[in-house]
Amino acid sequence: MNATNFEIPAIDATRLPGLLRSMPKAELHMHIEGSLEPEMIFRLAERNGVKLAYASVEALREAYAFTDLQSFLDIYYAGASVLLTQQDFYDMARAYLDRAVADNVVRAEMFFDPQTHTERGVAMATVIEGLHRACVDAEREQGISAALILCFLRHLPEEAALQTLEDALPFRDRFIGVGLDSSEVGHPPEKFARVFARARDLGLHLVAHAGEEGPPAYIWSALDVLGVERIDHGVQAVHDPDLMDRLARDRIALTVCPLSNEKLCVFPTLADHNIQRLLDAGLAATVNSDDPAYFGGYMNTNFTRLFEQVPGLTAQHAYQLAFNSIEASFAAVADKQRWQVQLRECFERA
Repeated sequence: MNATNFEIPAIDATRLPGLLRSMPKAELHMHIEGSLEPEMIFRLAERNGVKLAYASVEALREAYAFTDLQSFLDIYYAGASVLLTQQDFYDMARAYLDRAVADNVVRAEMFFDPQTHTERGVAMATVIEGLHRACVDAEREQGISAALILCFLRHLPEEAALQTLEDALPFRDRFIGVGLDSSEVGHPPEKFARVFARARDLGLHLVAHAGEEGPPAYIWSALDVLGVERIDHGVQAVHDPDLMDRLARDRIALTVCPLSNEKLCVFPTLADHNIQRLLDAGLAATVNSDDPAYFGGYMNTNFTRLFEQVPGLTAQHAYQLAFNSIEASFAAVADKQRWQVQLRECFERA
């Protein structure tokens, strides 16, 4: 099925926000630790006897004034310190999945960072089993398809990533792929060539953050050295016409995160975002929430604010973004086809 074969009829601008909220969509770029709302951080801290550096929920929320990726990561890792038990990871994931269901997300592929936790003495089993149980329960009780992608922290050595992958192998059936996140600049993808080759040999899906703050060269490296199937972020690709052609030709999805890009000053304002340029160039761009508790919104907020503020985005772009997300997911083909039919029916009713 090709999204370009379905022409969207003219839809009144006042009806577009409702359509954005109701259309089925997949979320492909969401760090589960980044869904920890301040209220849950304080609740888990009290449950586990963890002392926080902030006196109140309000004080913590006020600290969410980031100037770049690193300033965000500093507080992100501090927030994750409250996660100690399997129930903590379960509660965090279920809270996110509840919000995803409310936003009509039919498929969620969630990143998790085991090194953030194992370095604190939390067992790999605690992390993965808690998250996996939440995915299973949410699918059974709410119908959302959910899966886990294990990410390596790129500011740490590749040897640590290799060990993390080996430590996770007893739980190989609990996650579908590996990714690469954390501080991008100064840590090019090729630094992790061996661990991605190992993951490929294991039959895991491969994705990597590239081209958020890093240059287009990082995207080339993620594609040609790591062999990734999707590029997480990728907005810097517009500075390299040959790369844009490659991404469009090979239908390499970009998991773009609008509110994150604004919050971390990748673009001066949301109105300056280049997502329409990516779409109009034929790239398989998608919309995602990244770290929604820190960046001001989950999926539907990302969609509605993007369409409010970026001039020229239409219902056709909305359909394309949702179609791309389903197409680029690692779900079963039959599921993707079913969701794409539901998407088309949603727009036909609009």
